[in-house]
Amino acid sequence: MKALVFHGPGSRSWQQVPDPRIVDPTDAIVRVDAVTICGTDLHILKGDVPAVEPGRILGHEAVGTVVTTGSAVTTVKEGDRVLVSCITACGRCRYCRESAYGQCRGGGGWILGHRIDGTQAEYVRVPFADTSTHLIPAGVDSEAALMLADILPTSYEVGVINGRVRPGDTVVVVGAGPIGLAAIMTAQLYTPSHLIAVDLAPSRLEAAKQFGADLVVAAGDDPLESVAEVTGGLGADLAIEAVGVPETFELCTRLIRPGGRLANVGVHGAPATLHLEDLWIRNVTITTGLVDTFSTPTLLGMVAAGRLDPARFITHRYTLGEMEAAYKTFAHPQQTAALKVVLSRP
Repeated sequence: MKALVFHGPGSRSWQQVPDPRIVDPTDAIVRVDAVTICGTDLHILKGDVPAVEPGRILGHEAVGTVVTTGSAVTTVKEGDRVLVSCITACGRCRYCRESAYGQCRGGGGWILGHRIDGTQAEYVRVPFADTSTHLIPAGVDSEAALMLADILPTSYEVGVINGRVRPGDTVVVVGAGPIGLAAIMTAQLYTPSHLIAVDLAPSRLEAAKQFGADLVVAAGDDPLESVAEVTGGLGADLAIEAVGVPETFELCTRLIRPGGRLANVGVHGAPATLHLEDLWIRNVTITTGLVDTFSTPTLLGMVAAGRLDPARFITHRYTLGEMEAAYKTFAHPQQTAALKVVLSRP
């Protein structure tokens, strides 16, 4: 088969590799029918995730068809259409029993495209298939379901739920890429009074308006002044950091009011300064997190019921063999206006 292989920072190739095989009785082999690229993949290529070794097949999001299963798999079978979650769950360890699957200590967590070969390939081995795949409901489009492999549950759980969005809150989302837009989409489930998006790119600010932001602010302007105007000088109840660089994290600490919350979603590859000399007296709460994907069944149900339309994130489509072109498009959103790219089996 062919797959997208990481060869060290700045280097990748779409190349021939051995087909995956069943290793453990809880495994499934899934034919990849549609896959996407994540901002985390770009962080890996920059060298921000040193645990990813050269030779690793990248990718942790896919929709596909089960080809074969190990002897212990009971909930999916050959021919089933499934969502492959970005998080793998053993289902047995302490963290899995608390639905904290991202912290799995039984061999799961974020392993696809990280510690084991991932989904940007024609086939993928999925460990713990019973608890790491989701049957896609009839009538749910594969491309829409693909958006639930990572960005929707990540933004919902790490941004909106960890940030405790409440009715009437002022929420500012710093970074209007796919993760930030997904936070804007899912924050609306809790009826905040104001949703504000901050970004550098005009195309992404326009997308933020379309996804439900009440106010958009160019990062080159003064986000602090804009948030102060909306809140009577108080500051935001919640700032969601959706970029992953020190400057945006530190901006979020300044945007929130006394007693406010900061939910960090971005993947950071460099240290950020935590100004405790200013923050200690302001009663602020800062949360971090890796997605657990406990919300995936709920989100799938909402998509099936027509309450969410995640296919809106898709701006570009390619075949699997066009992986290099898709990466170039996704990596330069300022020029391409890309949100999410989907690569499908021809």
